[in-house]
Amino acid sequence: MRREDADSIVRNNGWLSSLSFAFQDEVLRSATLQAYEPGKVIYRQGDEPGGIYGLVAGNFSINTAPPGGRPKLIHFSMPGYWTGEGCFFTRQPRRMELRAILPTWVMHLPLTQMDRIAYEDPQLIRNFSLILMHSIDMSIRIMNDLQHSDPKVRIAAVLSRALSSGSPALNLTQEQLGEMTCTSRGQANRILGDFEKRGWVKCSYGSILILDAASIQAFADDD
Repeated sequence: MRREDADSIVRNNGWLSSLSFAFQDEVLRSATLQAYEPGKVIYRQGDEPGGIYGLVAGNFSINTAPPGGRPKLIHFSMPGYWTGEGCFFTRQPRRMELRAILPTWVMHLPLTQMDRIAYEDPQLIRNFSLILMHSIDMSIRIMNDLQHSDPKVRIAAVLSRALSSGSPALNLTQEQLGEMTCTSRGQANRILGDFEKRGWVKCSYGSILILDAASIQAFADDD
């Protein structure tokens, strides 16, 4: 991954794309480009406070649990997605785990650089708070998805949310989908089989291809 290509991706997608060119320049001047192999942990729940990470290419999973619990998959990302902002506001340990699903490139802005940017212009704290508000919006959607009583609707809702990853090809196993939707692997397998018969999805090893996003969204909305 060339650095200029990585800069272009995060400038034109997600959080950073909505902010001024001057702020984009400041963030990217202070950020480093990092690569992670599939399965590698970027940070763990309970780790010491650190900075933010923006997805450039690949995919990472977002896993969390109450203190002492085993982190479970709740969401995964799209290019331009940034996370890790909680430590900047609280100075408390990490509350989530970030793990690469595919060969993944991320942009990392250290906490010290976030502090420097905020010290030099306190108004720019608002820019970092936009990441927090996106996280809150996503948490609300996750809770809403899980409140459906019908497992078919939960799976349709999560597939619809996963489309925000920017591609109809989801690197998601049936076991991971079950974890995200509070269903067993067997249930997820049967429901995906039903969705395949309807022509909504096509399943293969380790991935789900969305063929009819509109029908999936309509089914999720018509609980």
